Amino acid sequence: MHRLQFHYTLSRDSSPALVRNPLIDLLQAVSAQGSISGGARALGLSYRHVWGELKRWEKELGNELVVWEKGQSARLTEFGAKLMWAERQAQARLAPQIEALRAELERSFAVAFDDAVHVVTLYASHDHALSALREHALQQAHGQLHLDIRFTGSVDAIRALNEGRCVMAGFHTLQDTASKTLTERSYKPLLQPGLHKIIGFAERTQGLMVAKDNPLGLHTLQDLSLKRARFANRALGTGTRVVFDELLSKAALAGADVAGYEHTEPSHAAVAHAVASGQFDAGLGIEAAALSEGLDFVPLARERYYLVCLKSALAQPGIEALLQLLKTPEWQACVAGIAGYAPVQSGEVLSLRKVLPWWDYRKEKSHPSAPLKP
Repeated sequence: MHRLQFHYTLSRDSSPALVRNPLIDLLQAVSAQGSISGGARALGLSYRHVWGELKRWEKELGNELVVWEKGQSARLTEFGAKLMWAERQAQARLAPQIEALRAELERSFAVAFDDAVHVVTLYASHDHALSALREHALQQAHGQLHLDIRFTGSVDAIRALNEGRCVMAGFHTLQDTASKTLTERSYKPLLQPGLHKIIGFAERTQGLMVAKDNPLGLHTLQDLSLKRARFANRALGTGTRVVFDELLSKAALAGADVAGYEHTEPSHAAVAHAVASGQFDAGLGIEAAALSEGLDFVPLARERYYLVCLKSALAQPGIEALLQLLKTPEWQACVAGIAGYAPVQSGEVLSLRKVLPWWDYRKEKSHPSAPLKP
């Protein structure tokens, strides 16, 4: 088995967090252009260099990568195509972890290079808008605000906040969450009015990610059950798992009614990739993830994505800078440009009791026969 090694590059440019290998870039260019010379031109390299690298990699890996016959286009061998597939699958499944790794490295360098940088450590449910916010903050705040984002489940994110492992957490719930529901049971024990402060971030749509043209005709959760569609679920502790179980309850369904309920994927992107690759027929996720894999999207529910911190943290310079950034027209336009998202009360400190109305402080009337307390 071949072992992997990683390296990183320091740059002023903003780009997606990817773990890339130059070989995959070579294979992709040759495959797309149909020739080694065309691939070399697309990459801005010489034919001799690309040819030499391909031969070096074939010797290193012990397999042919490219084949061609006279008068025909060059094409990847089965092994070469599998290498490209393996990287695409790994990128889709590990995107949150890769982005978290980059955030950790950049946090260290931000502190090393500039003591004036405000670092806000944020544990949050994986979200496209948060990833965009991280890049937006670096650009608009002139590098003075760095979001150290660690992607994890919504429940785990709030636990991390309460344990002091971060100063802010991100989680999401269905709109108009009622009492005596799974949402209340999941989040109420972790949040305390007067101690925590909740901040508006965005509104987004959750729905079924299905193959192009929705071949199975999946439009509701009942369709999932009746047609025994293979479903890719999310893990316990994630906000989307709470949302899915809540929607199942509203539809009078149980996990046992859904084929694949026990199979979990680590992120929206991983679920979308699992559906796009044909391993599953559907998964619950956000529209942006579906579009990125060329899938169709069937909206099921609107939800709110919130940020939460301790009341004492509101006075920290980093938190103040973040709230101001969230209120800017530039950021709200950025959110509106993400499929399925809308900026709602972004950066506003909201009433925990009003947003999540699960606490009832009405005093019970004393029973006439009850003894008076001294």
